[in-house]
Amino acid sequence: MPRYALLVEYLGAPFKGWQRQNDQPSVQGTIEAALAKLEPRAQTISAAGRTDAGVHATGQVAHCDMERDWDPFRLNEALNYHLKPHPVAIVNCARVDDEWHARFNALERQYVFRLVSRRAPLTFEAGQMWRVNYQLDVKAMQAGADRLIGLHDFTTFRSSICQAQSPVKTLDELRIEEIQHANGTEYRFHVRARSFLHNQVRSFVGTLERVGAGAWTPDDVTAALQAKDRAACGPVSPPQGLYLAGVQYPIDPFA
Repeated sequence: MPRYALLVEYLGAPFKGWQRQNDQPSVQGTIEAALAKLEPRAQTISAAGRTDAGVHATGQVAHCDMERDWDPFRLNEALNYHLKPHPVAIVNCARVDDEWHARFNALERQYVFRLVSRRAPLTFEAGQMWRVNYQLDVKAMQAGADRLIGLHDFTTFRSSICQAQSPVKTLDELRIEEIQHANGTEYRFHVRARSFLHNQVRSFVGTLERVGAGAWTPDDVTAALQAKDRAACGPVSPPQGLYLAGVQYPIDPFA
């Protein structure tokens, strides 16, 4: 059966996450339903990473196996037709080796979290950013973020329901970009690692927001990390600001 890599983007608001669920809408289930319109049978796809309810993606990668030898462009177009009106799009499609796997072949995942400081409610990007109504100190947040880079036991920043075998991970990047808009200041958290624990990025952002607000210091971030205790974590940020922005492979399947 020919295997195809899919580059997927979606808004997470209508879904209970990526993973298929019997009684709740999911991104995986929505794409599988579209595939079943093309080849009527039980469809199963695998993704580079699962996203939680409300989390978005601009660079999710998945793979599917088809019975027909589809032209990638035609498969791409057909899937997008059957995905309407859901906020899910197949941005690119490529034929890959039969052994290629979207999850197991991935070298790195990249996430972006969008946080905006403004008094007024969001209109055009409501549900796509976390809004606070006070200014944040980006230099203090970056100083706190720097304490998290490298190989650590991230038990503090791990959900209690995380199923990962070990809390020890290597964080390659946690960089905060400040963008001035006419109607507010946006802070983008760029996070990069081979793999992540459940709620790890949102735990980072919620903790660092406390640093930016002046309630925590960078030293408090170090203390929380060293505590290896979930109770030492700051508040977990809401999901609507988080995006799976990209997945890196030894060879880009879409090149």
